[in-house]
Amino acid sequence: MEKTEIQAILASQRAFFSTGATHSLNYRIQALQHLKTAVQRHEKAILTALEQDLGKSRFEGYMCEVGMVCSELSYMIRHLRSLAAETCVSTPLAQFPARSYTKPVPYGVTLIMSPWNYPFMLAIGPLADALAAGNTAVLKPSAYSPNTSRVIQDLIAECFSPSYVTVIPGGRAENTFLLQEQFDYIFFTGSQAVGKEVLRHAAEHLTPVTLELGGKSPCIVDSTAKIPLAAKRIVFGKFLNCGQTCVAPDYILCDRSIHDQLIRELIYQIERQFGSFPLDNPNYGKIINSKHFERIRELVDLNKVVFGSASDPETCRFEPMILDVAWDDPIMQEEIFGPILPVLTYRSLSEAVRTINDSTHHIALYLFSSSKKRISYVTEHCQFGGGCVNDTIIHLATPHMGFGGVGASGMGAYHGKTGFETFSHRKSIVHKKTWLDLPMRYQPYRKCHERIIRQFLK
Repeated sequence: MEKTEIQAILASQRAFFSTGATHSLNYRIQALQHLKTAVQRHEKAILTALEQDLGKSRFEGYMCEVGMVCSELSYMIRHLRSLAAETCVSTPLAQFPARSYTKPVPYGVTLIMSPWNYPFMLAIGPLADALAAGNTAVLKPSAYSPNTSRVIQDLIAECFSPSYVTVIPGGRAENTFLLQEQFDYIFFTGSQAVGKEVLRHAAEHLTPVTLELGGKSPCIVDSTAKIPLAAKRIVFGKFLNCGQTCVAPDYILCDRSIHDQLIRELIYQIERQFGSFPLDNPNYGKIINSKHFERIRELVDLNKVVFGSASDPETCRFEPMILDVAWDDPIMQEEIFGPILPVLTYRSLSEAVRTINDSTHHIALYLFSSSKKRISYVTEHCQFGGGCVNDTIIHLATPHMGFGGVGASGMGAYHGKTGFETFSHRKSIVHKKTWLDLPMRYQPYRKCHERIIRQFLK
């Protein structure tokens, strides 16, 4: 798409937003209901596209993408009126008589840039929040998941006028054109490298930004953990979507005393969940493309593989692998984003926490433990965006908590109420009454008024 076409779309969205139509709660609810109905109607096409792009089974496609989107839309439809209501706050005595309140209002024209690993959920989920807050939206899906991007484009064109919501197809050129334009809010999900570029361009216009990035999310397993259950849940979270999940446990850091037992249970769970030959399992996905397949293959030191070594370059598939590694191995220097699970050990929990905090901030952290004291210690002292105790992944599957990173793993959050607030500017307003006007603040200043002011403001 040419730059001039993008500029025309933005101009039409600004003109539409200025009409005030999206300020109506009825209008927003109707739009959300229309979108949800369309998602349900096109479910088969969405699931087929996800299978084509990522090898996702229909079960996984619904559980992790379509169902998540429907849940977010349902939450917004059900709670929008209360989310959009004014909130009264206390008024200082010095401002008597008055009513003080905050009022959420939309930003305006928003840009939502989504990645390829969960191409439907990470595009339409934020869109639900943006529309609930009363914005217009430009969606830019990834070029790496072309089938899902086409379905999204068709679905959005069916639901909305381009002056309200539209999809910009394409790759890097279109990304560059979009980031050169001025938006009222930008929501980006993707890599840290591209996130820096988004933030750099946004700074040119002082545009507020939410960044959902990634990082090497640790998974700590201590000596009190229920090892069989821990292995079962780690295998689920790590190898979901063939490891291409921004909040997947990137590596395990376990107490050295339970290392061997944990490895045995991990191997057992891989075979139980994916079969003896995972590459023959139709419900096991693939790496998005050959570029990423080769990147992952170069990270793997075959001498350190303790389980799983098969791969198929033609279908871009690795079977789940477990590696025994050291901190200075290449695979520990970057986010894996694939079905490779390194395992390291620690001597003491305090050592583990120090090691984790010495690395970059993490979008997620997982801890398997039965010790309340250790759980409290880790969740208090480790830096991470969000996570789970005795499970993986599921903290993002609720509209009742915000989801987001911290530091290099992202800024801002969304989902449910937090998502509505992300795409809203909250105005602070004092409504002063006219039936009384206290004289203390006006000149000429008097000693008696100063004494009163000091009483109010001490």
